[in-house]
Amino acid sequence: MSETKFARETANVMTELVLPNDTNTLGNLMGGRLMHWMDIAAAIAAMRLCNKPVVTASVDNVSFARPIKLGNILSIETKVTRSFNSSMEVYLKVSGEDLQEKTKYVSNEAYLTFVALNPDGKPTKVPEVIPETEEEKERYNGALRRRQLRLILGGKMKVDEAVELRALFIKD
Repeated sequence: MSETKFARETANVMTELVLPNDTNTLGNLMGGRLMHWMDIAAAIAAMRLCNKPVVTASVDNVSFARPIKLGNILSIETKVTRSFNSSMEVYLKVSGEDLQEKTKYVSNEAYLTFVALNPDGKPTKVPEVIPETEEEKERYNGALRRRQLRLILGGKMKVDEAVELRALFIKD
């Protein structure tokens, strides 16, 4: 498939109000609930790229810089950073907003990988992503290294095959 799409065409913002059922005993948003929302928001970005059903293939490290409290507004911004054959890497930025305190803050960032499926449920080719802004270009350029690291950690690539990662540490 020679189709291409701009990264901006995949952008998605999901907003939720953190309610008592979403929180733990400390009044913080539960990590599992956040992961659920992150998966949905990122899947929408991936589906905007390929116009097909997608499945989650991997979730990179997710660290929480700041909790999102009961009554705060949660925003999840997503955008496809790069596509490969049938997979797509999606960047997520999770923010909280305390309306009473009039503050906004970043809670965490992450990358999720999705695979597009054909009607038979098999992986299928996805369009190429074209980055435009400097931030999009930086994420696009780093995506191959992140992909190689995921493949190594998942046992699907040998370390000596990871050309992009080798270039970071070894001068040929």
